Amino acid sequence: MSDKDKMDATADKEMDGVPEHLQDGGDAADSAAEELNKLAGELETARQDILYAQAEVQNVRRRMEKEAADARAYAATNFARDILSVSDNLTRALEAIPAEMREDEKLAPVVTGLEATGRELDSVFAKHGISRIAAMGMPLDPNQHQAMVEIPTADAEPGTVVAEMQAGYMIKDRLLRPAMVGVAKKPA
Repeated sequence: MSDKDKMDATADKEMDGVPEHLQDGGDAADSAAEELNKLAGELETARQDILYAQAEVQNVRRRMEKEAADARAYAATNFARDILSVSDNLTRALEAIPAEMREDEKLAPVVTGLEATGRELDSVFAKHGISRIAAMGMPLDPNQHQAMVEIPTADAEPGTVVAEMQAGYMIKDRLLRPAMVGVAKKPA
């Protein structure tokens, strides 16, 4: 067997198992390049899909963390609204006590106890981020005040709060209850 025949036999053995359309040298290179480009495109698409999926997971995680933090921060909102009526009634009771009863030796301890209870309630409110909304003398803020009446007066600019019927409160940065107020208007 000549050297050329030996080389052809060796080449034939190496090509065993390789599909015929890939055995031709020129077409094989073109076909391999096409296949490589197709695989590169699929790989890039898969990479983009993974990046989008990772971004979506991160967004969902952030949203869930914020919702959990809000739930912890504002969990007591309904209870706080209910306890505000207790605070209002205590304030009304203290305001209703006449000066002569405050000076009576028998009633002084009761008045002192009620005042201490009011201070303690205010302390608990502060501890839990509940604060009173400033109203008197302030311009009407529809985000914090609920105008109940207009009061004609020359003593204040129109739109200024001149009377407070019920105190308003915030819990952290959210409105718990608007202040019910009377607003100045120009006299007729």
